[in-house]
Amino acid sequence: MTAPAPLLVVGDALLDHDLSGTADRLAPDAPVPVVHGARRGTRPGGAALAACFAAADGRDVTLVTALGDGEAARTLRRLLHDRVRVIEIPLTGELACKTRILAQGVPVLRLDDGDGRAAGATDEAREAVGAASAILVADYGRGAADVLRDALARAARKVPVVWDPHPRGGPPVKGTRLVTPSAAEARAFAAHAEEATAGGGARSDGARPELHHAAEDARKLIRSWGVNSVAVTLGPDGALLSHGDAPLLVPAPHRAPGDACGAGDRFAATAAGLLADGALPEKAVHGAVHAATRYVTDGGAAGLPHDQDPDPPAPEAVPHPEPALLADRVRTRGGTVVAAGGCFDLLHAGHVALLQEARRIGDCLIVCVNSDASVRRRKGATRPLVPVADRVRVLRALSCVDAVAVFDEDTPERLLKELRPHIWAKGGDYALARLPEAPLVGSWGGEVVLLPYLDGRSTTELAAKAALDPAERSAGRARTAGR
Repeated sequence: MTAPAPLLVVGDALLDHDLSGTADRLAPDAPVPVVHGARRGTRPGGAALAACFAAADGRDVTLVTALGDGEAARTLRRLLHDRVRVIEIPLTGELACKTRILAQGVPVLRLDDGDGRAAGATDEAREAVGAASAILVADYGRGAADVLRDALARAARKVPVVWDPHPRGGPPVKGTRLVTPSAAEARAFAAHAEEATAGGGARSDGARPELHHAAEDARKLIRSWGVNSVAVTLGPDGALLSHGDAPLLVPAPHRAPGDACGAGDRFAATAAGLLADGALPEKAVHGAVHAATRYVTDGGAAGLPHDQDPDPPAPEAVPHPEPALLADRVRTRGGTVVAAGGCFDLLHAGHVALLQEARRIGDCLIVCVNSDASVRRRKGATRPLVPVADRVRVLRALSCVDAVAVFDEDTPERLLKELRPHIWAKGGDYALARLPEAPLVGSWGGEVVLLPYLDGRSTTELAAKAALDPAERSAGRARTAGR
């Protein structure tokens, strides 16, 4: 298999902080939520996040950005170390930082500080742009793209350039292969282009469907900017790709509830990487839509590496935030929250029967799944047979499953404390004495129930049969039939 092509990322790096806690009351002195138990996480943001996404795809990534001095810059350098190569350009002021405060996984406030802007280019940065085989411009309106505009314009005549624009940044250079604004950004850019060229052209009052708006805005931007194509991202609805004629709608594979922070960077990084590999824009946008949807489905920003874990955990170790929100909603409505757990390696009929029975006894079913590392500790070095991302995807496809959460410990107590289910369901091959989580579930009034388990269904037995060659399997069936 051919290795992914290298990618140069040019843009404005940020440092992102999340303070994540819970809120169950308003402050007495103001109608604002009181967030308590907050945990702090710090991660790359802006162009640095886009570069990390591209590196996670197996690419050799170089990031051209302005970092400057100060604690925030030192932290970001540490987070980027061994992930991407960084070429620094001068910065005036302090590196921009963004802090989100979240309650139950939902942002309630954002604080921005740091006024730093790129102050100029360097010969090393210009040479990197000139030598690049593909470029992603992650413009966050802080000058990195502006100071390298001439070099980027020359590069766009030779290699694929993807430009993720910002309302405070400049327009993409002519010849850019693909521009990736959101629907709101495309609307604002198109309105500005109209004012610049026609003194404020006539626009509709907003009564037309959003797709029609996005298609019209994309056509105007292609003419105004002189770019090859525009992909207007539509959030959970996917993206609309236009070359200036009839647009192509690329729908999302499913609607992904959750934290969409960073989804635009995931989209742009995937599209740029696929174009670098030689894909057509249609294939690049299709891959980008699926990657962004998968990113949000898997927890969004909550699943990203942060400063508290210098050796970033795999996404499998980070619980999806949606299950806790689902449990809260069901409890608020007076419903019954059911949870079930296991490895679910080689999902079989016994698993499905158990989950179907568990769903029938409540108003939602949340499945708690052992991570790959947890399975290895329990089952041995040869397990799991199916990686956690695939196990989660299969479980989510079952109509009886409302949400899936992954835990990295040997037992799910920490996750159960977060979910606080009314019922914790296990297969009948367990005994209460073998369930260390039983006292915990009982501590909040929950019940542990054992459900019937289909005999003769076993992942271990299935794996053993699969390891036999066809002749051995036929002989085994013949012996069984002769009994």
